[in-house]
Amino acid sequence: MDISGFLSEYNLLTLLILAVLAFMAGFIDAVVGGGGLIQIPALLVTLPNASLPTIFGTNKIAALSGTSMAAFQYARRIRFNIKLLLVISIASFIASYFGAKIVSIINPATLKPIILIILIAIAIYTFLKKDLGKVAPKQLSLYRQMIFGAAIGLVIGFYDGFFGPGTGSFFVLAFVVVLGFEFVQASAYAKIVNCMTNISALIVFIRQGNFILGIAILMAVFNISGSIIGSKMALKRGNSFIRIFFLIIVSIMIMRYGYDVFK
Repeated sequence: MDISGFLSEYNLLTLLILAVLAFMAGFIDAVVGGGGLIQIPALLVTLPNASLPTIFGTNKIAALSGTSMAAFQYARRIRFNIKLLLVISIASFIASYFGAKIVSIINPATLKPIILIILIAIAIYTFLKKDLGKVAPKQLSLYRQMIFGAAIGLVIGFYDGFFGPGTGSFFVLAFVVVLGFEFVQASAYAKIVNCMTNISALIVFIRQGNFILGIAILMAVFNISGSIIGSKMALKRGNSFIRIFFLIIVSIMIMRYGYDVFK
């Protein structure tokens, strides 16, 4: 990569904005997911001439870097059921691949009204369930967890490959509500699975040449930094902190999608 050519193509202010927002996205993603809500709009605004698949591919490289680091931080502290994790990860990987294949055919913006309704329902449910993610409900059998986990992986994995913003948050809530995880445990599983969906989608985007390497590397470095700080804070402060942060991020997502739908 020609550094001088890269710096001449993108002005310093643009690079600074992308770096700062990538750091914020990494922090948010490490706690509850939803970093794409910051990174994708940042890329759309600063790179108005880039195609949508190129924006998504560049975002995925940065997001995967940060998510991988967060996953490593969680893996050191959280105990995983490897069989369950593998089932969810494989289902998510396959679904994300096909989602990324379709993104160049169908405009993802068509999903926004549906996503808005889902987000409002999520916010209301999480707000009303004060003990959500704090006290685990009756434990499901491993078989049922694997069946429901695979279904979660297929649906949210496809969404991540096809569109992406908020994927981590959707995984977190699904693991809490459906599988009965605590918020910290759900965040840990979400990071690992999100790595798989990002890798799967990236296979498609990289093969198609839909990424800007210089921008992706810059954002990856700062995304990783934010992820390290975010994951350490989440592990230190526990379920209550993650629940509050989750509600804040979902509320921001509602405002963001609401603006897009009704503008």
